[in-house]
Amino acid sequence: MTHTIVASHSREVIIGFDQPFCVIGERINPTGRKKLAAEMVEGNFSTVESDALAQVAAGATILDVNAGVTAVDPNTTEPPLLVRTIEIVQGLVDVPISIDSSVTSAIEAGLRVAKGRPLVNSVTGEPEKLEAILPLIKKYDVPVVAISNDETGISEDPDVRFAVAKKIVEHAADYGIKPHDIVVDPLVMPIGAMGTAGQQVFRLVRRLRDELGVNTTCGLSNISFGLPHRHGINAAFIPMVIASGMTSAIMNPCRPAEMEAVHGANVLNGTDENCANWISIYRDHTPAAAGQPASAVSAGGAKGGRRGGRSARRGVAA
Repeated sequence: MTHTIVASHSREVIIGFDQPFCVIGERINPTGRKKLAAEMVEGNFSTVESDALAQVAAGATILDVNAGVTAVDPNTTEPPLLVRTIEIVQGLVDVPISIDSSVTSAIEAGLRVAKGRPLVNSVTGEPEKLEAILPLIKKYDVPVVAISNDETGISEDPDVRFAVAKKIVEHAADYGIKPHDIVVDPLVMPIGAMGTAGQQVFRLVRRLRDELGVNTTCGLSNISFGLPHRHGINAAFIPMVIASGMTSAIMNPCRPAEMEAVHGANVLNGTDENCANWISIYRDHTPAAAGQPASAVSAGGAKGGRRGGRSARRGVAA
């Protein structure tokens, strides 16, 4: 089995086909969140702190950490801000982190201060990106998210996206990086704009599992972009993509319907042994009144849910 090991100073997380679905909390990301970006520029990390704690309580297993605030202040230097954000998050929670940046110097700065074995988010198929990021992955012996686009852009053809992923895996092998340390993001298209987007990603994830033997992830909310009641679509997508072989997702764990879908899929997929996690979370569940959110999920997540981007593709919302 392909196992991608991610770790903090005290906790190890395994992403794998035989493991519970890994929820990578997306909220520590100022993209599309002007208030958060402004706070971070001012040195105010109160929202970062509350988002870190809330996501872990809700069941996130890894926290994505992004400090790209240039939309608010183009003069802010990203590496020191990312380092400060990582240090704050690591001081609050013990889950591993995902270092999320498109700036190579920021990624390396984050790797210097990260405890354990973080995930790097990300590398793409452009030659210059491969040559910049892969040596860092080898040097620090960490896993990396490989996004299936290159200098030609994002293809709507799933075969092209598979070919880009294969190219990255093969190029990584030249550096001695094994497939188990590459987590492919096959790029989920919005179903509202492309009616075959769901079918495409299901087939593509199966190919990535069967032909390349790699773990996979995605910006989960991309599937529902532009549609009303997005969380309903997201929740329906989760068990289907898990059944196809996806092993993680960058998502908001504070959405009860989506986390309930994750936990239920783990039960049905056989990765929640004896339904222990489901029982722990929902033993005292009280059904919500019509039109009201279920209160038990947030409380249950704090009891011990185990599994727990950076741009518009990540779908980060305010």
